[in-house]
Amino acid sequence: MKIGFAGTPEFARVALEALHAGGFDIALVLSQPDRPAGRGMKLQASPVKQFALQHGWPVAQPRSLRLDGKYPDEAQAAHGTLQAAALDVLVVAAYGLILPQWVLDMPRLGCLNIHASLLPRWRGAAPIHRAIEAGDAETGVTIMQMDAGLDTGAMLLRESLAIGDDSTAQLHDRLAAMGGRLIVDALHQAAAGTLQPVPQPAEGVTYAHKIEKHEAAVDWTQDAQTIARRVRAFDPFPGASSTLDGAAVKFWAAQARAATVAEAPGTVLAVSPAGIEVAARDSIVSFTELQRPGGKRLPVADFLHGFDVKAGQVFG
Repeated sequence: MKIGFAGTPEFARVALEALHAGGFDIALVLSQPDRPAGRGMKLQASPVKQFALQHGWPVAQPRSLRLDGKYPDEAQAAHGTLQAAALDVLVVAAYGLILPQWVLDMPRLGCLNIHASLLPRWRGAAPIHRAIEAGDAETGVTIMQMDAGLDTGAMLLRESLAIGDDSTAQLHDRLAAMGGRLIVDALHQAAAGTLQPVPQPAEGVTYAHKIEKHEAAVDWTQDAQTIARRVRAFDPFPGASSTLDGAAVKFWAAQARAATVAEAPGTVLAVSPAGIEVAARDSIVSFTELQRPGGKRLPVADFLHGFDVKAGQVFG
C-alpha cells in the first residue's frame, strides 16, 4: 500500500513515526512551508518535515492546494506530484491546509484524517483545548474518511480516554500516541477491506474554534472551576494571564477550592509556598505554578522569591 502523509506539528509527527514503525511505504509527505521560529526567527522545518527528511522521503510544501487560489502555480505543482505518486491513501493529521475536492478524490482509498476528539463533538481547529475548557470528562481520537465538509466525514475508528486534570500539553501527547496506534490499525483494516464507515450523528455537534491570544486574560468573575480549567486548557498556548500592579503574570497550574468568599473577584486572599489563593466569583483558585515577564515557569515557592505578592492585592 502506497501511503501519502499530510501533517505539520508534533501531533502529526507522532502518527508518521507510528506508520514508519508499522512498516508502511511512505511515498510522499506534505507539510506546511518552513516558518520563522525561536529567538533568531530563523526558518524552521516542521516536525513532520524533519522526520521525513531523516528517512529520505520526498516532501512537498505548497502554500495552498487550491488550483484557483492565491498560489495556483504551487497548487498545480502539488497536483502533478500527487498524481505521479499514485497513492492508495493519504493520511492527514493537523496539516493546516484545506484539502480541495481534487485532493480528496485522487488516492484510491481517499483521505483518512486523525482527529483529536470524539466526533461529532469538537469539529475544527482546537479540539484538545476546547474539551478541557468545557470540562468534558472524556475525549479521544476519531479516524475519519474525509469529505468536503469541516470534519464531517464518516467515522472509521473511534477510541476514548478520560481527561482528568490534564493540561492541553499532557492530553496532546496521550492523544498523539493514540492517533498513531489507531491509524496503523485503520490502514491494516483498509488493506483487508474490513473498515466499516459510520456516518456522524446529527446530534451533539460542537465546533472547536481556533485559540486566540486574547483568550489568555483571566476573567476573575468566572467561577473557580472554569478558571482552573482554562489554565489547563491554555497550557502551552497562549497561557492564562493577568496583571498585578502593572506586571504581567502567567498561570500554569491551578486548582479550584470550595469556600465562601466575601472579597471582590481577583483579590489575593492568601500567599504561601503551597499556593497563591485568589478570589473567583464563587470560591477560590489556588495557583501553584506561575511565570513573571522574562522568567521561567516556576513552582509557587520559587516564583515568590523574585516576585512579591501580598494578600489584599488585586489582579487586573
